[in-house]
Amino acid sequence: MLQVLQSLKDGKTEIADVPCPAVRSGTLLIRSRRTLVSAGTERMLVDFGRAGWIAKARSQPDKVRQVIQKIRTDGLVPTLQAVMSKLGQPMPLGYCNVGTVLAVGAGVEGFAPGNRVVSNGRHAEVVSVPANLCTHVPNGVSDDDAVFTVISAIGLQGIRLVQPTLGETVAVSGLGLIGLIVVQMLRSSGCRVIGFDFDPRRLELAHAFGAETVNLGAGADPVSAAVRFSHGRGVDAVIVTAATQSNEPMHQAALMSRKRGRIVLVGVAGLALSRADFYEKELTFQVSCSYGPGRYDPKYEEGGQDYPLPYVRWTEQRNLEAVLDMMASGGIDPKPLVTHRFPIDDAPCAYDLVTSGEPSLGILLDYRDGADRPDRELTRATIEFGDRVADASGGLSLIGSGNYAIAQLIPAFRAAGCRLRTVSSGAGVSGLHAARKFGFESTTTDSGSVLRDPETAAVAISTRHDSHASFVIRALRAGKHVFVEKPLCLEPQQVDEIEEIASAPGAPVLMVGFNRRFSPLVERLQVLLASVTGPRHMVFTANAGAIPADHWTQDRTIGGGRIVGEGCHFIDLLRFVAQSPMTSIAVMSMQSQAKDTATIKLGFANGSTGTVHYFANGSKDFPKERLEVHSSAGTLRLDNFRSLHGEGWPGFRTMKLWRQDKGRDGCVRAFLAAMRGEAPPPIPLAEILEVARVSIEAQRCVDQGG
Repeated sequence: MLQVLQSLKDGKTEIADVPCPAVRSGTLLIRSRRTLVSAGTERMLVDFGRAGWIAKARSQPDKVRQVIQKIRTDGLVPTLQAVMSKLGQPMPLGYCNVGTVLAVGAGVEGFAPGNRVVSNGRHAEVVSVPANLCTHVPNGVSDDDAVFTVISAIGLQGIRLVQPTLGETVAVSGLGLIGLIVVQMLRSSGCRVIGFDFDPRRLELAHAFGAETVNLGAGADPVSAAVRFSHGRGVDAVIVTAATQSNEPMHQAALMSRKRGRIVLVGVAGLALSRADFYEKELTFQVSCSYGPGRYDPKYEEGGQDYPLPYVRWTEQRNLEAVLDMMASGGIDPKPLVTHRFPIDDAPCAYDLVTSGEPSLGILLDYRDGADRPDRELTRATIEFGDRVADASGGLSLIGSGNYAIAQLIPAFRAAGCRLRTVSSGAGVSGLHAARKFGFESTTTDSGSVLRDPETAAVAISTRHDSHASFVIRALRAGKHVFVEKPLCLEPQQVDEIEEIASAPGAPVLMVGFNRRFSPLVERLQVLLASVTGPRHMVFTANAGAIPADHWTQDRTIGGGRIVGEGCHFIDLLRFVAQSPMTSIAVMSMQSQAKDTATIKLGFANGSTGTVHYFANGSKDFPKERLEVHSSAGTLRLDNFRSLHGEGWPGFRTMKLWRQDKGRDGCVRAFLAAMRGEAPPPIPLAEILEVARVSIEAQRCVDQGG
């Protein structure tokens, strides 16, 4: 299928042939009929991509600070590689879609194949969208009108925050697509409206919709005009829908408001607010969040958990429904807003138009009908690239192509000379990018095809944590060697099932990506420890940093929690350094909302002890990872996998690396050697299972306040 992709590195817009996304639980698979280019949001993305490096940095100072901090902790080269990897990933464009349902995912009610729906789907021939972000299109609303639904819902949410009443005067600053639709909705609500813009054509449309207009391009004073329009009282409310870096729209909004007026920002504007402007009038200011309650809530958008109507009358989905009802009754008429249309094949021309300065408003992308592009062609899940490689040992396929896989894991496998067979991703775009960048023979959105592929000897799993156990079990049963990113699984019974399969005679190699064991500095540390006898006392400090409590890794059903999801790395490292089975565990945790700050104390059969401090509340200036080992009157300190220092070790003082090395390449090479029968499994199965059980128990203790 065809999809519009945008490069953030050079600003190039392309029409790519992408595998059809999979229909997942809670989603709809939709064949697009029409999409709308959002001139404001999408132009900013294109302009960012086409800007030079200095302009990119200036436009995102927060990101620059993050980069500088990463350089301090990880080094220059790894940081630059991470930045270039992120910018190199294509971004799918679009969020205003009308189409026909092709398939309905498990758990979805109220939709059926053949239904015409609107959604926030991308510019693509087929999109997969969560059901709560879709709604039915009434029969009386055309595709050309319905495609404006999401844009209209953004404006509607701003109006809801303003809470206008019949007869109030409302100013609309910025008469682009959203501003003009806001004018229509306000007029339908019985409000008197005044609008401001620089574009005469947009002003004409606003006037035709019933608004008083002020031409800022002709030098008119918006404040005095608004005061006159409001009979000298000041307007009751201002909705700012402009897209500008200037602070002037907000300053003007405050000046034209009456005492205790309301101001809502729907667009993008400078926010260097004057306290005096707001203080003297006791003005209310609020930023509107997209198209309503539920936006950016993963439980609502991805999990399908609706808000109860008696308590949250208007959600994202119900705002979409309200907009379509207004279109059906004539309260909103988007037809005058359409200025250009292009077939999907010519989408780059649409973006050239957006950035050209030529006047435009509603730019529609049209999609071919069923006769030209039958469903079976659009829903193709796999794309092959060139000839297959003749390799008797078989290739490696990857399930999951997120940031970590593209920036770290795949480069390590390629550097090791591995045959890259297939990369699988849910939506298709990241898999296509990985396939083109690293030379995979194919890309697919059907993960099951990877497990059925006779030319895939090994599977690397880099998906969300809740899917690890299922993929590991299915891959082992299919006779595939398995490299799974940590954690192995999330539940004790899953460990038992994996053990039964992986310990059977002749079972494939099972490897968890505990790469820190393979760091050159850890290998050197082990050599030094081998020269002394006696137990070891180990302290590992993981200055993990805070992440939001609603991030997927904090969700116990999806990510498992940060201790089992990331802390397992450090538990494994102490197990490796101790060279002895773990015999006891005790956990103390800080019971914050996220419950991701804890101390884990481990006892080992040889008398060694280990402590993992996993902190989410430390300074970013402190090393992210530090290991201290005390044994036989000597101390070794490993800082961030860049330097190793020794105190009391004859002949050893320090070892430093030019760049951070957490052992990822060595980990991958060891797995491939075992896969090919050239070496034993690099991590004994018993240790993999042991670390999994201890990590799950540690997370359980944290969850229960241990």
